[in-house]
Amino acid sequence: MDFAAWDKAMGLILAYTLRNLAVRKLTTLLTVIGMGLVVFVAAAVMMLAHGLEKTLVATGSDDNAIFVRKAANTETISLMVRDDAGILVTQPEVAVSADGTPIATSEIVILVSLNKAGSSDAANVVLRGTQPKALELRPNAHLVEGRMFTPGTSEVLVGRSASKNFQGCRLGQTVRFALRDWMIVGVFDAGGAGFDSELWGDADQVQQAFRRTIFSSVTVRLNDPAQFEHLKARMETDPRLTVDVKREKEYYAAQSEMMAQFIRVMGIVISVVFSVGAMIGAMITMYAAVANRTREIGTMRAIGFPRRRVLTVFLIEAIWLSLLGGGVGVVAAAMMSLVTVSTTNWTTFSELAFSFALSPSIVIGSFLFAVVMGLIGGFLPAVRAARADIISSLREA
Repeated sequence: MDFAAWDKAMGLILAYTLRNLAVRKLTTLLTVIGMGLVVFVAAAVMMLAHGLEKTLVATGSDDNAIFVRKAANTETISLMVRDDAGILVTQPEVAVSADGTPIATSEIVILVSLNKAGSSDAANVVLRGTQPKALELRPNAHLVEGRMFTPGTSEVLVGRSASKNFQGCRLGQTVRFALRDWMIVGVFDAGGAGFDSELWGDADQVQQAFRRTIFSSVTVRLNDPAQFEHLKARMETDPRLTVDVKREKEYYAAQSEMMAQFIRVMGIVISVVFSVGAMIGAMITMYAAVANRTREIGTMRAIGFPRRRVLTVFLIEAIWLSLLGGGVGVVAAAMMSLVTVSTTNWTTFSELAFSFALSPSIVIGSFLFAVVMGLIGGFLPAVRAARADIISSLREA
């Protein structure tokens, strides 16, 4: 094969197809917009699912392990007595802070109902009764306003997202639940993690207010993440305990699976339905291109262009259309990264705020989706062009 001649021919084909797209500005624009809208929908839905997963994965840390009651999928249905919690935080794999105490926290997690900001609608919010090591244990969470709650008092911290989305959750305000008024003394930012949608208060006070004596979970910092398997094997076979031990990041990632999967399936169905319209639009555009360039096709065949080369010309043109549409759709979807949504986490039935998140795999997948639409929509018109009769084509005006 003469590669130099091949490169020259392909260069001419690319220049030819680009020129024809530029000449047919209106039909090109309409087709690109149609494909762009479909790609936008597909990419936005994938970004929504990825944003949910990213938020919950960011909630956990590879350095931490979490203990919940065996077979409990969430902290809200997990029960753990105080004696068990005392055993767990004193294990040799648990890191110790400079003051000699374990970097660990025994927590009780309860759902409370609060009104959304600017609305009378109520939603469930996670109230996490925690202990003074909470911020040290989770370095991605830090105070941005106010101070840490004082143990033994009805004071709470509020995550940045919850502070914006719910009434009475600003610094210095009070929220009421469990027949008490709770003062907001601090606002913390967990870097977009699920903790941003929670309230944190003193564990003992939360237990008293809700008349409970149990914890929901115990979270500990490990001396070495590699020690996790040893800790897990020993704790899950300890006859005194009935617990599951999980890496914190894996635990929170699992909470996103059901909802993220539903979003993806919904997105695929919607995208497939919309893509039919986009492919029909591309097909109409390419059929029109073939009809308007009958003499050009006849000339190409007369000067020696084989049928497969003509087929290639029109397929490349369809691919260019799809790539332009994919670019428009991806750019529009990327703007959604600035949007934060709030919805119910189906696993915990609590309100969760998260953002659309774009990833390289979503960008690549969106462009591939666009190219597939272009190829399907452009194939039949390209075949028609390749099969055109030379003499009949040259005779047409």
